[in-house]
Amino acid sequence: MEPSTPPLPPEDSAAPAADITEFMEHRPRLFSLAYRMFGAASEAEDVVQEVYLRWALADRAEIANIEAWLTTVTVNLCRTQLVSARARRETYVGQWLPEPVPTGGGALGPLGTVEERESVSLAVLTAMERLSPIERAVFVLREAFGYSHAEIAEMLDLTVANTQQIFHRAGQRVRTGKQRFVVSAEHARTMIEKFLQAASTGDVDGLRELLADDVVSVADGGGRVVAAKIPVVGGDVVARYLSNLRRFLSPTSRFEFTEINGDVGLILIQDEIPAGVLVFDFDEAGSIAAVRTVVNPVKLGAVTM
Repeated sequence: MEPSTPPLPPEDSAAPAADITEFMEHRPRLFSLAYRMFGAASEAEDVVQEVYLRWALADRAEIANIEAWLTTVTVNLCRTQLVSARARRETYVGQWLPEPVPTGGGALGPLGTVEERESVSLAVLTAMERLSPIERAVFVLREAFGYSHAEIAEMLDLTVANTQQIFHRAGQRVRTGKQRFVVSAEHARTMIEKFLQAASTGDVDGLRELLADDVVSVADGGGRVVAAKIPVVGGDVVARYLSNLRRFLSPTSRFEFTEINGDVGLILIQDEIPAGVLVFDFDEAGSIAAVRTVVNPVKLGAVTM
């Protein structure tokens, strides 16, 4: 997803062209930061637009370090808005999953290492919902962006000891649960192709062979599209559940492979419009350990063809 161009500031305080150019150099990193804070591309865009307006109105003479200033404004705006965002999610219909973002074009920054890919995976972003806004801020700044505890303490008005304690606690809460294993893109694609073949033909036995015994299927329809409101768990149950996917496909439906949040994923196209995204986790044996499906149309804005 290519971030949209930020709006111009008010006419009576228009930022010089050089300042706009300078901001745009930082914009992809700010979007990546805000997205990790929210797990929502739309909310991340709103925050980055607000950061731009504050940057346009700021007194440059008081900004000693541009990156630190922009990062601090972004993370603190996210912390404030996360309070209302979390309240909305408490009344969300069914299972909540992050908004999927195609990452093949670098929309969420460099993803060259296992750790970088892990930091934007739907699994980790979902687990981060367990964190308070301050825990999420410290975790993202340290884990995903590599800021020192001293830098984080200054940004968030904490002590270094506080940030260390918060980071340790956040890491424990995020990593509670089933461990994700990294498989090659080739293995993932082969397994997903077999999955598609079995699911589209209603082959329950074929699906079962691909799934781990403790596989979990989570679907996010947001009350707008039919989706299971609770996780479906267990190889036999999930195989039967997923074999019914074909009932929701039309003659014009097709699936396209793409990189979603650092993982090999699928985009469901209905009448040439993205109608859903599927992302898979794998276990140590290479079997499918989790299937995450986002079909809430509100969450598909970042999926571009």
